[in-house]
Amino acid sequence: MKVHPQQIVPGCLITKDVIGNTVTPIIPRNTVVEPIHIQVLEKFRISEIEVANKLVTGEEFEAEELTEEEEQSLQKLPFFEHFVDVVKQTRIIFENWDYRTPLDSKRIRELILPLTEQAEDKRDVILKLHHYNDPKLYMYYHMVAMAVISTYLAKRLGFDESERHSVALAAYLSDLGMLKSQKDVYLKERSIDYNEYEQIQKHPIESYRLLEKEPFNQDVKIAVLQHHERLDGSGYPLGVKMDKLHRFAKILAVADMFHAMTSERMYRQKQSPYKVIEEMRKDQLTQLDMEVLNELVRCIVNFGNGTEIKLSNNEYGTIVFTDERYPTRPLVRLRKNKEILNLIDEKDLYIEEIL
Repeated sequence: MKVHPQQIVPGCLITKDVIGNTVTPIIPRNTVVEPIHIQVLEKFRISEIEVANKLVTGEEFEAEELTEEEEQSLQKLPFFEHFVDVVKQTRIIFENWDYRTPLDSKRIRELILPLTEQAEDKRDVILKLHHYNDPKLYMYYHMVAMAVISTYLAKRLGFDESERHSVALAAYLSDLGMLKSQKDVYLKERSIDYNEYEQIQKHPIESYRLLEKEPFNQDVKIAVLQHHERLDGSGYPLGVKMDKLHRFAKILAVADMFHAMTSERMYRQKQSPYKVIEEMRKDQLTQLDMEVLNELVRCIVNFGNGTEIKLSNNEYGTIVFTDERYPTRPLVRLRKNKEILNLIDEKDLYIEEIL
């Protein structure tokens, strides 16, 4: 039976390895629970374990129901602890899925929707998300981060709750095809080559086929298929453009590019969100939906005078003025010598981080 660690007692028998963010199990199966194990499960924030329905003494084990207060306290993890736990659960789900059996769609909804609902009004979450990543587990972090960023943008764009849930699910499931056949590409300590890129271009179709008979609405499935398409027809896999693109797919395209460019990978360091926003505004004007991109810009670049920052040359300063035409390049007073820098003129400098 599956229970929360708060429901177990000494003498319970764990019947399945308890996995955390570790190579080996935190607690292996066939372990008889002692008080120290309960403490370990609490420290690792394990949300569910499997135990036998009898204690080692032979007595029947019936887990006591959690009180409403206990249930609520378990649901109130700080966001980034919740985020990392969802990544861990995502890894467990998809490493154990053989792609020939149906997805546990109920479990997926229960896993991802509470997280995206928690973050959809938190601008600071989007600003910090790129710090939470493991290059060796990039695909799982990317799936969850995509859902968080996409739902945030959908809320800003006025989508209702049902639509936001669909956006979250589409974002979360969009790279299933990568997990099935090209996951190892992202573990290489170099940029992908032409042949690998050609293979990667097929993954939206594979993702769509994996979801075709699953109980998700058609909007979710179309958004998954189109999340790498571009307004000017330069995307893949089908080269559709402009009004042929689903509005959910336009959100996924922006979220996918932003998270991919700001995340640390096996072959490169993470990039500043402010530098990435600048590059997206400059290079993707004909490819990305500007309404969606502008919402992301407003989220990331929302400086007030007096905001303290770190620059890409490791100097610290304070923003004193921002020209709306160049939101990523304000006037900055340096901390060390009080000199005023105009980042519009300092092409090689950019904001690394808000302090």
